[in-house]
Amino acid sequence: MTGTGMDRVFQSPIPDPTTRPFWDAAAEGRLLVGRCRDTGRHFFPPRGASPFTLSPHVELVAAQGTGTVYSFTVMRTAPPYAPAMVELDEGPRLFTNIVDCALEEIRIGLRVRVVFRTGAEGGPPVPMFTPG
Repeated sequence: MTGTGMDRVFQSPIPDPTTRPFWDAAAEGRLLVGRCRDTGRHFFPPRGASPFTLSPHVELVAAQGTGTVYSFTVMRTAPPYAPAMVELDEGPRLFTNIVDCALEEIRIGLRVRVVFRTGAEGGPPVPMFTPG
């Protein structure tokens, strides 16, 4: 197989007041992650309390948008696609898709960078990853 078609066959999320800042940044091509102000540790998905301390002392910060493939599988459907767990350089892991890449080239440890894709019906762009 020579590529993934997942970048146009997913349902875009519906932002709510808690997630709106994340999706607004995605529309600008920026990936945000949560950061616990008590520990300095990053987390994903962003939320109103730290998963480390349960404290509300959290903030959204820009991520570099780079990381490595931690785990993946290939869905041999029509079109085929590659759901993956990507570990960001900041530490958190995101469940996402690998796009713009031959399926045979995907491997654990592959360096990837974020790209944003909008679903077929519109909505906010979703972070996905491509080699690079």
